[in-house]
Amino acid sequence: MRESVRIVRFCFIGTMNALITAMVIGGMMKGAGTDYLLANVTAYAVAQTHNFVWSKYWIFPLEGSYRKSSIWRQVLLFSVAFVLAYSLQFLFLLSAVEFFGMNEYLAQFFGLFVYGAVNYLTNKYVTFH
Repeated sequence: MRESVRIVRFCFIGTMNALITAMVIGGMMKGAGTDYLLANVTAYAVAQTHNFVWSKYWIFPLEGSYRKSSIWRQVLLFSVAFVLAYSLQFLFLLSAVEFFGMNEYLAQFFGLFVYGAVNYLTNKYVTFH
C-alpha cells in the first residue's frame, strides 16, 4: 500500500476517533460535570476498540506471511503503543492546563495531535510491521 493512502486512511479514522473522544469528553464534562482528567482517560479508552479494528484491517493490513501474526501479539503491541501515545498526550494536557493555564477543552483538542503522531508512528513501525 502506498504511504500516502495509508496516511489518508489514518487521518480519516483519526478524525472519527477524535469525534468519539470529543463526544465522550463533552458528555462527561458538560453533561455529568466530570473532572477533565477522568473524562480524558475514559474517552481515550472508549476510542481504542474502534481504533484497533480499523488499524488492523484497513490502515495497516498485514501482507504475506505477516498476515498470520497472532492477534494477541498485535493487541499487546497496540496496547503498548496506546499507553505510550496516551501518556505523552496526558502529560501535554496536564502541563497545558496546570502550568500554562490553557483552556481545558482547547488543551484536549491539541492533545489529539500529540496522541495521533505518536500513535501512527508506533503502530506503523512496531505493532503492524
